[in-house]
Amino acid sequence: MKILVTFLLFLTAGQVIAQQKMNLPLKKQLDSVMALDQRHRQILTYLEMPVKRDSVAKSLSLTVNEAKQHYWRLQNQIDSSNLVFIEKVFDKFGYPGKTVVGSPSNESAWNLIQHSNKIDKYLPLIKKAAEQNELPFNLYAMMLDRQLMREGKEQVYGTQAMTKKLKNGNMESFIWPINDPLQVNRLRKEAGFDTTVEQNAKRFNIVYRVVAMDEIK
Repeated sequence: MKILVTFLLFLTAGQVIAQQKMNLPLKKQLDSVMALDQRHRQILTYLEMPVKRDSVAKSLSLTVNEAKQHYWRLQNQIDSSNLVFIEKVFDKFGYPGKTVVGSPSNESAWNLIQHSNKIDKYLPLIKKAAEQNELPFNLYAMMLDRQLMREGKEQVYGTQAMTKKLKNGNMESFIWPINDPLQVNRLRKEAGFDTTVEQNAKRFNIVYRVVAMDEIK
């Protein structure tokens, strides 16, 4: 009986310590800004889909381009405000990871940076959080790929897609060139992805093919 009581007291003490380490006010703030981050992105996604964009724009009494401009203007205003907020959080707390705000709130800061123009500045912080298991590693992998694509370099994990005119003059949607296409699915699995690069391409309505960098530049 004494052993059972001691165990329960130990368990309760552990739960109290965990609750004390959790920053609940910050968690609530991150959940709120995450909702703002996603406010207009769903409709913007629909406006990029050929099967949906015309009907969505018509329902708004706008052309497709007018609708895109309108909702991107609204979302960009939100993104700017969110970036100011999260940079203050970084200055005060570092990366707000799983230990501090729990899951999935630990992914909020990642989303805000992924949708910003400051990935290059905060990528080392994101990497450190992922390596310390404060953030899923596959999210760091996605951010790394996005930054490499922005720099005009080959990505590692095949997470990023692009639609643009290639050197041959054809407009095409494709998975951005990958550094090692033969090993990409092994690297994806090691990073925590549960899909292959081919399956990921289907998510973008793309039939996967290996695109070389010299097809783009």
